[in-house]
Amino acid sequence: MMKLLNRLILSLSGLLILGHTLAQENPPTGQVLDKIVAKVDNSIVLESEVQKTYIEAIAQSQQGMEAPNRCEVFESLLINKLMVAKAAIDSVMVTEAEVLVQTNNRFNMVMQQFGGDENMLAEIYGKSGDQLKAELEEVIREQLIVQKMRSKITEGITVSPAEVRAFFNSIPRDSLPLFTSEATVGQIVRKPEANPNIREELIAQLLQFKQEILEGKSSFADLAKKYSEDPGSGAQGGDLGFFRRGELAPEYEATSLSLRPGEISDPVETQFGFHMIQLLEIKGNTYNTRHILRIPKASEEDIQKAERYLDSLKKQILDGKIDFAKAAKEYSEDRATSDAGGFFTDPATNSNRLSLRTLEDPVLYFTIDTMKVGDITPPLRFEDPREGTKVRILYYKARYPAHKANLQDDYEKLKAATLRRKEDEVLSKWFLTAKEDVFIDIDPSYDRCNPLQDK
Repeated sequence: MMKLLNRLILSLSGLLILGHTLAQENPPTGQVLDKIVAKVDNSIVLESEVQKTYIEAIAQSQQGMEAPNRCEVFESLLINKLMVAKAAIDSVMVTEAEVLVQTNNRFNMVMQQFGGDENMLAEIYGKSGDQLKAELEEVIREQLIVQKMRSKITEGITVSPAEVRAFFNSIPRDSLPLFTSEATVGQIVRKPEANPNIREELIAQLLQFKQEILEGKSSFADLAKKYSEDPGSGAQGGDLGFFRRGELAPEYEATSLSLRPGEISDPVETQFGFHMIQLLEIKGNTYNTRHILRIPKASEEDIQKAERYLDSLKKQILDGKIDFAKAAKEYSEDRATSDAGGFFTDPATNSNRLSLRTLEDPVLYFTIDTMKVGDITPPLRFEDPREGTKVRILYYKARYPAHKANLQDDYEKLKAATLRRKEDEVLSKWFLTAKEDVFIDIDPSYDRCNPLQDK
């Protein structure tokens, strides 16, 4: 069962390969003579897919993940195709709107890696943005189908405290995992507000752009390419692609949906800056827009004002006038952490105990590494890739030394592991029966892998 568990984990993560690989500065090289190595109903697995996925898996193993062998990679791809085939039989569907939204999101992330320069993208990969987008679309469609199938198969599965305890007790004491030292760290973030003169200048500039477009002196796309400060869409003429309702900033969405197709808005402000929006199309519960984003730049005086605000808040916390978590919920402008009382959390367990190395920002890691438990930093400046200079204070609430897993300290991690095991037991039974419902033909070169067996 553990072998099947490992293969399943690989099968789900492997679907992210193309999107991740496209975002690398140095994509994998080396071509193989392509051929079909497996057929699952109407789907096929190519030798090139196995090769590409295997190379990516090796790269991930160099970042601390265990490397699968080639047979496990092949089987992970086979499992994907099996789930897609069964989804068709069981009428598990994803909408084109869902695929379009996810494709646009992923493609914009890729474009940001290249500063929005599609020419650089084409130079490195030898393909246009549209060609790469089409490749992403097929991968994402399969990813969404597999996710829906997994959700359907494991729907309603929960674990009780008694099951978590039983799972923990089933682990031999000499096999208990060793957790590295962990910490609970919080932040309160403020975004310096640019002075009114700068804001008015940007509003006037966007209104001038709108006038030029209406008079036919300039095109929306040309102005977006030249002036928009959104690196993901600027190079695309401002085109954001399709998004579902509720996915973009409320002010942006409300303005977009108040327009007629082709109509251009007056400037509208969101947390990201000022936008001039053109509605392109509404399709079901999704809508497609393009925009020109101008970001008000805070002056040195504006930044110092935010620093004084946080310095005053820090004094109130240290004087016991307000609790840090309450202050973060009320005053922090970082939505990713404010709802959790300002504390960083591990998305896999929702625990606020995490290894400092899981914090993506190296500056953050090294700052915390110099602090003592209970310390709150003075206001610190940092750069947000989308919103520019921000200021924050950091709170080092607690430190947990390296230790062997135990129920008291690691309940949330053990609960997540118990749930995964329970889901995998259900999935393993499903795989063994589902493979009988579809046509599977495997090339003799992979017979040695003995795939889809309960090993």
